[in-house]
This record gives sequence, structure tokens and C-alpha cells, in this order.
Amino acid sequence: MISTERTPQETSASEKLIVALDFPDATQALALADRLKGRCRWFKVGLELYISAGNSVINALKKRDFKVFLDLKLHDIPNTVAGAVRSTGVLGADMLTVHASGGPAMLAAAAEAAAGLPHPPRLLAVTVLTSMDVAQLAATGIPRTPKEQALRLAKMAHAAGIQGLVCSPEEASQMRRGLPDSVLVTPGIRPAGAAIGDQKRIATPSAALKAGADHLVVGRPITQAEDPAGAAEAILQEIAVVG
Repeated sequence: MISTERTPQETSASEKLIVALDFPDATQALALADRLKGRCRWFKVGLELYISAGNSVINALKKRDFKVFLDLKLHDIPNTVAGAVRSTGVLGADMLTVHASGGPAMLAAAAEAAAGLPHPPRLLAVTVLTSMDVAQLAATGIPRTPKEQALRLAKMAHAAGIQGLVCSPEEASQMRRGLPDSVLVTPGIRPAGAAIGDQKRIATPSAALKAGADHLVVGRPITQAEDPAGAAEAILQEIAVVG
């Protein structure tokens, strides 16, 4: 049986790993969270789970003393996004995503709304989705590489008052150099040998951390593993070695 007693390095590692609860209902999501209790502190609630379970799943995770990354990628007119930020602020989510491509006015409205909350979530501006590559960006009319576009959007988000960023591991190093005070959250994390799935721009946990990531979002390599607790433990050990 794997011990769940944490060394200081492992405790730090548990703050860096975010497990994506990409499930169609709260029953499956909370069952996995309970299996990982004592190892993992952070869980991501994305669109699939949030549309299915709503605020109740966030409340259930918070009652279990977990930290919640609410990944809704808000993208609308400034007034609507500001209202959504204020509405989600009462849920106790610790981090909340907005789409940087919504533009500077939308981002500034989101930042202002969060600043007015007594316990605001940390806002994270999503730059370029990890499923996007040069061809996908070109199809949307953007003639830049993902790395160029991600940095452009990140700088715009910073200017609008949002210093948390979501970027792929491939962009993390340039974000860390160009915007050193950023909080960087990187999806697209795949342990060595794991299936890539629909992701285009990926890295191992250690490579992403060395590139400058603060938090790693890991979904299927844990949630679809035969032994999710063992898979999470292996990633935590890799994180702890990097420090």
C-alpha cells in the first residue's frame, strides 16, 4: 500500500498538481476526488462537469477542503463577463479562467469585477488552447504561431490587470522570461509514454516545471488510469524531484 504521508517536497508538489475532473456527472467526479484525498489538493471543474452538476459540485469539493480551479473560459461582452465573475465569486472557487481573446476591455472588466469581491478567485487569462497548432490558428485568420499569439495575448492580459495565465508548456519559458511575475498554469501535461489524445502542444511534468510552470493540469493520464491514485502519486513524485 502506498503511503499518503507527505514530506515537505511532496506537500509542495500537491500544490502544483491540478487534476482535471472531466466527467459527465458529479458522482464520478467526487468519487475520484475522494480516492485522491491526501495526495491531491487541487481539482479542475470544466464545462462538461459544470453544465452537468452546476454549483453543487464546487460546494461539495470545497466542503472536502479541496481547492477548485473553475475553468469556464469566460468570453463575452465586458458587462456580461464582469457579471459572471461576480456571480462565480460567491462560490469559493480559487481560480477562474477568462479567454484572453475577448480583448482588453473584457479582461479589464473581469479584473475590476474580481477586485470588488471580498474573496475573489485568481483570474487566469487563457491564451492559445493546447489543441491549437499553426494550421488551426491560420484557419481562424491568425497568421502567427501559437507561441507568438500566446505571448501577444499574455501581454495584453497583463496590461488589463490579469497576471495569471494559461498557456501550453511550449510557451511557459517565454512567458516566464517576458512576464516574470505571472502565475502560469499549463495544461497539455503528459507523463512519458502517455497517450497524447487531442492535444498538440504537450510536455512531461518535469519539462513543464523546468520551463517555468507554477501549476500543472493533468486529466486523462490520471482519471483514465487503471490506478488513478498510483498515477497521481507517480506524477507527484516527478514534481517533487524538480522542486
